[in-house]
Parts: sequence; C-alpha cells; structure tokens
Amino acid sequence: MRIGIIGSMQFTEKMLEARGELSKLGHEAFVTDLHKAFVGKTDEEKEKIKLHQKYNMDAIREFWRAMQGADAVLVLNYDKNGVKNYIGGNTLMEIGFAHVLNQKIFLLNPIPEIPYYKTEIEAVKPVIINGNLSKIE
Repeated sequence: MRIGIIGSMQFTEKMLEARGELSKLGHEAFVTDLHKAFVGKTDEEKEKIKLHQKYNMDAIREFWRAMQGADAVLVLNYDKNGVKNYIGGNTLMEIGFAHVLNQKIFLLNPIPEIPYYKTEIEAVKPVIINGNLSKIE
C-alpha cells in the first residue's frame, strides 16, 4: 500500500521512523520532500521553517501533489502543546484531501478532544490503530 505520512512537522523525525517501519511491513510510505529542512532542528526552529514553507514554498499544494496516487494516509497525532493526540489545522486539511481522494485514513492514536475538529475527523471514518503500524492493511 502507498501511504503518505502526515502530522505536525514538529514530528519530522518520528515521521521518518514510521516511514522505515512501514517499509519493513511491505508498504511504500512517503513524507513531503520539504521534510529535510526540519531534521535535527529545535521546535522553535521548526516553527519558523514551517511558516516559511507555507508562505513562500506553497507547502500545502506540495503535499497535495505528493498525495496523488496514494492509497492511504497515516496521521501521526502525538501529544503537542498540552493537547493529547494533537491534530493541527494543516493536518486537518490533509485529512480532508485524503477523504476527497478516497484514501484510507489511519490515525496513530485516538481522535483528539479538540472543539470543532473532533466531529470533522469522525465524519471521515478514520481507522484508529493505537500505535500499532501492523494494523494498517
């Protein structure tokens, strides 16, 4: 299965780990090519890079293009900024893209209790894998 890995770019290193694990399980997993600038950076540096890429490098469309032909997305929704299982605005848009493209949507962890987001995420019927990548099929 061809799987795009999405989530906050604060989790870039974890995205790369997941990509490797999914490859071991026989999947073709990918992250945005823009990830390279984030590796090894602090959270503060990552935030600046993220804003630069959104405003100057059309990062949202970049991932839209990368998603074409994928079978699924895996959302890495780890805790962030005191929010359990965080999903940010950009990731929510990417979940919407996956839904419109008829791709399966896998959440690493349960749906976060974020007002207004929870019902939108529930509506696309994601498969919650509770941290177990072998449940992706």
